[in-house]
Parts: sequence; structure tokens; C-alpha cells
Amino acid sequence: MLTKRIIPCLDVNNGRTVKGTNFVNLRDAGDPVELAARYSDEGADELVFLDISATLEERGTFLKLVERIARAIDIPFAVGGGIRTTDDIARVLDAGADKVALNSAIVRRPELLEEAAACVGAQSIVAAIDAKRVGAMWLVFTKSGTERTSRNAVDWAEEAVRRGAGELLVTSMDRDGTLTGYDVELLGSIATRVRVPLIASGGAGTKEHMLEAFLRGNADAVLAASIFHFGTYSIREVKEFLSFNNVPVR
Repeated sequence: MLTKRIIPCLDVNNGRTVKGTNFVNLRDAGDPVELAARYSDEGADELVFLDISATLEERGTFLKLVERIARAIDIPFAVGGGIRTTDDIARVLDAGADKVALNSAIVRRPELLEEAAACVGAQSIVAAIDAKRVGAMWLVFTKSGTERTSRNAVDWAEEAVRRGAGELLVTSMDRDGTLTGYDVELLGSIATRVRVPLIASGGAGTKEHMLEAFLRGNADAVLAASIFHFGTYSIREVKEFLSFNNVPVR
């Protein structure tokens, strides 16, 4: 059985790690390079860096910061925010990232997924899906959650994989920063439709929430920010708890 992954997330705005609730009300959480190094040393399996204002500001990713983080860690590293073209993808990977997370650009032009997978391989392409429940379904939002689309998130997840995404990062906007648990219904709905690794995001508040994401949401990895940034749990504590509950971890 493949081991499950624990992934801290660095949402970065103006060079600082921040954390909000439902994508708003951001508060400072520290220096991203220092946090990245700490998580790498503590046993995180991977790291996700999201330049959350890049798309809104219509600029590229802060590559110098990506380079600094890459030098400070020795674990796989995914970067998202402001990535619009295959040239952008190449620059981010050259700066030290192992994967790129794509959201707004692939919703606007899904063909980018096919082009990206052809250029760098599906294993380096993560389709990031920000989803919010609207009525009986979940809709995809872009531009850091500010723009609602008409796309059904579950259908879009399936299409993204078909077009070349090698992994999915699914964030529940309803749960983001609330510490009330992942949206396991959303995760489970997507997990039944795809055959690539699924990263659960949005809502982690306890170790039990992570266990639930694996057991009920069929996630392959859990992403969390608040509980690690503000010292609720260490990565070691989470892994020991999961191992005790028969979830295979490194």
C-alpha cells in the first residue's frame, strides 16, 4: 500500500506566509523560507507554495522566493500562482520546483494541460481546484476564489485528468481556514471519478480530520496550513496518530 502524504501549505502574499478563512481575512503566519525549512526538517513529505496574489495582480510567480525555498528544503516542492504558459512552467521548474499547480489558467484554456504534460510530463502537473458548494453541486472558482465559473468541480476534475493532470489538489472554499474538517463528500465524489493522486485541502483542524480525509474521502495526501503554522500539531504528532490508526505514513 502506498504511504499517505502530509503536506504543509505556504500561502504567500507580498513575501509573507498568510492564512485566511474562506479565502479572506488574511493574517500573517511567518517567513516562508523559515517555515519551509522547518517543515522539511520535521518530516513533511512535500511542500506546496502558492503565490496567492500573482493571478489577481496579473504578474508572474516570485521566482527568487521559489529559489530560496528550494535551496532550504530537501523534499518535493509544488508551486502555484501566476503560471499561465508552458514557458512559465519551465521557469518555475528551473527555479527549483518539482511540480506546478495550475488553476485559473487551465480553467480559462484547458488545452494548457495537454501542452504542459507534453512538455514536462504529467507527473509535474497538478490541477488545483478551488470548489464551493452552490445548491446541489460544487462549482469551480478561479482568481484566488474571487471569480465564480459555471464548471461543475467533479466534472472538471475528471476532465483535467483526462487532459494531462497527474495529480489533483482539491480545496473546499467552504471549509478553508474554518478548522471544521475537510469536505469528505466532495473528495469522495472526485476520488470515484479519477485514477490519479488526490490531495485534500481546506478545513483541517484536528488529526481526526486528516484521518477522515483518508478513510472517507479516499485522499492520497492531506494539505494543511493553520494547524502547522500556529503550532496546534507538529508533523510528527500527525504521523504518529495516523500510524496508530493503521494509515501508512513515512
